[in-house]
Amino acid sequence: MHPDPRVLLADVEQAGEAIERFTEGMDQAAYASDSRTQAAVERKFEIIGEALNILSPPNPELAKPVPRKRKVIDFRNLLIHGYSSVNPEPVWDDA
Repeated sequence: MHPDPRVLLADVEQAGEAIERFTEGMDQAAYASDSRTQAAVERKFEIIGEALNILSPPNPELAKPVPRKRKVIDFRNLLIHGYSSVNPEPVWDDA
């Protein structure tokens, strides 16, 4: 059984809003020097990417309008599996 798509989309929305709150008033230099915010933002990107990854196969019509969906899912995979090579600059650019 697949998770409710409404829940997945709500997770995406809530995580995106959290990223905006976490980074409000920051510039790239402030973000790069704040490891706590980096960790929080990366976690929320992981949630967004995973929710879209779960949503896409059984609900392609719901996932299709999501801009840069594949890039977001790939970014989640990088954060999870390539965590040692993640630096703040590309994360900031996507935030």
